[in-house]
Amino acid sequence: MQLKLPRKITLILAIVENAIGKDAVRNDDILTMKSGKTVEINNTDAEGRLILSDCVSHASNSLEGGPPDVILDMATLTGAQGVATGEIHAGVLAKTKDMEDRIFKAGMKTGDLCFPLLYAPELLKKEFKSQVADMKNSVKNRSNAQCSCAGHFIESHIDEAYKGDWVSLSIFIYLCVWFDHLPLTLYAFIS
Repeated sequence: MQLKLPRKITLILAIVENAIGKDAVRNDDILTMKSGKTVEINNTDAEGRLILSDCVSHASNSLEGGPPDVILDMATLTGAQGVATGEIHAGVLAKTKDMEDRIFKAGMKTGDLCFPLLYAPELLKKEFKSQVADMKNSVKNRSNAQCSCAGHFIESHIDEAYKGDWVSLSIFIYLCVWFDHLPLTLYAFIS
């Protein structure tokens, strides 16, 4: 379908199922990501960020026509989003203040409220330290800006040569509350 928008938009869907089986990821497995980085699995419930990391890696270096100006990922990464921003605000982790402001203003205009998360990769990357891989897939200390850490994990898989902007929207609790307020017919359609 051609929408004839003034900008090119590419959508990459990262859809995963956390299932038990002989091919399931297990704790202590080491995966090689699309970015080339290795990840030690220390939390099998943090599976979504693995596929999302491959998606942002792909977006940053493998799209036909070159990389986009902005990579925006949106996911239900962690329930820690509710602790960080509450039930009615999505969490915004942005590489630049300009992008953070743009997302915040768009949310105010549309009613999709959001609030900035701590952006400090230089302080938080230690949470993923691994003795056997480039990083672990989940944090060491769940009390240390866990929602920001989840976003930084994804960001760490963006190609180093990528010059565009990046923003991550964390929507776990926000989405759960939103579903509770949907009309019954729409909810039935979505599920």
